[in-house]
Amino acid sequence: MNKTVRLLLANTVLIAAGAAAMASASAAEVIVVAPSAPPVERFEAAPAPRAGYVWDHGHWRWDHGRYVWVAGHWQAERVGYHWMPGHWVEHGPNYRWVPGHWA
Repeated sequence: MNKTVRLLLANTVLIAAGAAAMASASAAEVIVVAPSAPPVERFEAAPAPRAGYVWDHGHWRWDHGRYVWVAGHWQAERVGYHWMPGHWVEHGPNYRWVPGHWA
């Protein structure tokens, strides 16, 4: 194999590796950690059932050093799946947010 072909193959491998790294970085999960427990959840009356949707109750979000309330909202239903709401989990001295997801 001559030098030009080896160089071309090496560049192709580097480009492919870079593309793979970018794809995995863009799909990386954001982990939210707060230094204190979230406040007590607010009471929100869940609206009447809505065909094709599930209700995702409100929750506290950590935002720039403080908790901010995020109101409940509808999630489009995924047939054959169950909505698992997001929640805070104690993690040592901190609290970690586990995002809502379909299971």
